[in-house]
Amino acid sequence: MQVTHSLRALNRATLSRQLLLDRVGRTPLDVMERLVGLQAQDPEPPYIGLWNRLPGFRQDDLTVLLEERRVVRSTLYRGTQHLVTAEDYLWIRPVLQPMLDRWQKGAWGRVTAGLDLAELAGTVRKLLGTGQMSRPELAAALRERWPDRDPVGLARSAQALLAIVHPPPDGTWGRRGTTPFMLAEEWLGRPLDTAPSVERLVLRCLAAFGPATVRDVQAWSGMTRLREVVDRLRPELLVLRGESGQELFDLPDAPRPGADHPAPVRFLALLDNVLLAWADRGRMLSDERRVPVSVEPALTVDGFVHALWRIRHDRDERAVLVVKPFEPLPRAARGEIAEEGMALLRFAAPKAASYDIEIHPVEP
Repeated sequence: MQVTHSLRALNRATLSRQLLLDRVGRTPLDVMERLVGLQAQDPEPPYIGLWNRLPGFRQDDLTVLLEERRVVRSTLYRGTQHLVTAEDYLWIRPVLQPMLDRWQKGAWGRVTAGLDLAELAGTVRKLLGTGQMSRPELAAALRERWPDRDPVGLARSAQALLAIVHPPPDGTWGRRGTTPFMLAEEWLGRPLDTAPSVERLVLRCLAAFGPATVRDVQAWSGMTRLREVVDRLRPELLVLRGESGQELFDLPDAPRPGADHPAPVRFLALLDNVLLAWADRGRMLSDERRVPVSVEPALTVDGFVHALWRIRHDRDERAVLVVKPFEPLPRAARGEIAEEGMALLRFAAPKAASYDIEIHPVEP
């Protein structure tokens, strides 16, 4: 008999898997493994993501992992930049290759139309060798071989065709500049898995994001045709029903706290996968709030998106946390918002002379 899971229970299960109900006494590496990576389109969000989940987390805790090559930054799920552990990268990157092939065709197919992609990949591999090149340097080198093509499109295509990582200082807190390219096997000193398991990826996804539909797993990974994979795994999965009748899959022993479990205020990182990695994002936010949280990070109250936030740096060296609610903030949550907000400011702007929180009125 399939158990019906309410939207609120689904929300609490998600927050539990994502380590957002309580900060946990784990290492940053453990958390990154648990979450199967962190969105890293910009340098700062992964740091905020770990700060949300770990007590006493410091910026250097992640930077050192990048410098020690235990965490890497690369194009992965949905063709976007993610940080993952080095151990996970070695098998996840090959699993995602079919998706990255489609991503390359959709994003840069016009640029590479008529080209032998194997030749392009081989040329990039030879250019990179055992060292690094910045994206502009790689683009300039590819222009010499294909002068009639968009060199930037050729260079970006390489991120799909080859396992390329972006070594630090790229991806570290506050770092802006050209992105370095390096072959993953050269940076890590190990070859990638030649027989990766897509079933393993699905199980890891459910551990981090379950209960989830097949479409959710596909939305998170960017992959397609995972129904047959989930059907092969069905005998070892727990099958639930959502409020709208959708079939939800989960690991039998995974935590699923009750719908009434308290959820603390959280200032989520920009593009945190807890919000974006779903075909149906209703477990965290309503449809009308889908676009704003892709532009500015979200504040959750009682587990659901209630506002957007950003940090403004004033000329007097004051750091101001600006909160823009979608609806009036619950009176009971205001103290928690202030306490958590000040902790965020101290983490994100440690050199500021003073801190303040500015809550905007609700827009009509």
